[in-house]
Amino acid sequence: MESFNNQFLYSVLIIALGYILKRSNILKESDGEGLARIIFNITLPTLIIVTFNEIQFESSLFILILIAIIYGLFSGLLGILVFKNESRKTKGMLAMMVPGFNIGLFAFPLVEGIWGHEGIEFFGMFDIGNSFIVFGLSYLIGSFYSEDKVTFNFKRILGKVSKSIPLITYIIVCFLNSVGLKLPEIVVDVSGIVSVANMPLSLLLLGIYLNFSFEKGYGKLIAKLLTVKYVTGLGIGILLFVFLPFEATFKYMLLIALILPISASVLPYSVEFGYNRRFVGTVSNLTIIISFGLIWLITNIIM
Repeated sequence: MESFNNQFLYSVLIIALGYILKRSNILKESDGEGLARIIFNITLPTLIIVTFNEIQFESSLFILILIAIIYGLFSGLLGILVFKNESRKTKGMLAMMVPGFNIGLFAFPLVEGIWGHEGIEFFGMFDIGNSFIVFGLSYLIGSFYSEDKVTFNFKRILGKVSKSIPLITYIIVCFLNSVGLKLPEIVVDVSGIVSVANMPLSLLLLGIYLNFSFEKGYGKLIAKLLTVKYVTGLGIGILLFVFLPFEATFKYMLLIALILPISASVLPYSVEFGYNRRFVGTVSNLTIIISFGLIWLITNIIM
């Protein structure tokens, strides 16, 4: 338990460092865009290579992909139903934030310190299903409700999915592993060196993007969205914890997976579709704080 608390403390300190650097004007929030590209396109893929190159696939890991997709579809439909009485654009903005989770930037740096490669394997498989929800369903909802008359552009959605370097890395490495092939040793060794930077860079980025300036006049909508997201995640997570026939660690990680923050992709989506970027950023920040607190409680009280 002490190691869990130490990891949380280190994570908080690195996030705080990123926030202080931004407030001191040493770094700017715009610098986060470049840092995010480095993480998503370099350090996160190398971490995936190191983790999944030697993974022993079990049926429970493949079930995670299915759980992520089914939960994403269910929560997306729930979001549309809950916000059905809102204006079209407000409904689209809110509903696209319900499905999908921030795994690459938020979960990986935490679980790597708590559960090591076992945690990365678990959340990596979950993230494969989550990627289809984030780049598919969330984008589809946001696009559909952004204008009065919108036609579904599946080619554009497929293009976004195919350009996700972490997702493509998952697929390639898992396929090679499943057919008994391994990446060249030099690729794995170099990836191992680069992947060490993923955790500190991801936590620094969270601090850079952290903002305590909240939009006024949207309190009820924010409360409603957070209630839908976390009550649903906790409720289904607890049910799966009770009834799934897997070991306790697997079920604890699944419970945590369902209470992760809103996907980081909704921010660029809000810009693309003309939604209220500040509102989306506010909710995103709140979910980071809430998820951090809930995960700390689970690891200290329940586990």
